Amino acid sequence: MNLIIFGQPGSGKGTQAKKISKYFYIPHISTGDMLREAIKEKACLGKKAQKFMSNGDLVPDELVVKILKERIKKEDCKAGFILDGFPRNLKQVELLSNILKETGRPIDLVINMIVSEKELTKRLLGRRVCSSCNKNFNIYQQSSNLKTSKCPVCNGKLIIRDDDNMQTVRNRFKVYKEQTELSIQPYYEKDLVIEVDGEDTVENIFENIKIILEDIFDKD
Repeated sequence: MNLIIFGQPGSGKGTQAKKISKYFYIPHISTGDMLREAIKEKACLGKKAQKFMSNGDLVPDELVVKILKERIKKEDCKAGFILDGFPRNLKQVELLSNILKETGRPIDLVINMIVSEKELTKRLLGRRVCSSCNKNFNIYQQSSNLKTSKCPVCNGKLIIRDDDNMQTVRNRFKVYKEQTELSIQPYYEKDLVIEVDGEDTVENIFENIKIILEDIFDKD
């Protein structure tokens, strides 16, 4: 199964993509994670991407495509994949289509996570990331212990991502509505989109997605 998961920043699409990946044994391809790793390593690509990501802007297509094209060619993608964070505009939809035509693997289904902007803002401003194990937490959605500065998993330091501030969050919403939201439309026109309520618990959301996918695809 070749999937795409869409959703505004903070919608939980990354969390659900990881669960889908683990359950259905297909790789989770997150361009955001790959770009952040490049920034962490101070690679040439990372330096170019950092100025865009820090402001909440989209990384230029040519930078994203270089990463994605090589990733899809890897052996673990032969049985399928789930894309998270790509495509984000109509040009990328076209670029992705061209990439997939080369491999003969079209997109089978698109998952669109639906969450209100009020809930998204709360989630983003409450997000904390462990500087050691890189796990994500939220001070509004989990125990009061997360209001400390220590990770409950590895005791590492919990930090606020540079792009999790009100000004950047608002800009990310604006960019999503002006560009990314439009990129879903071609998939709606092909009747490939399923909408999922993203305001339920993480477990319930995944159960709903799992039922839908198992109904469409055989899980061997």
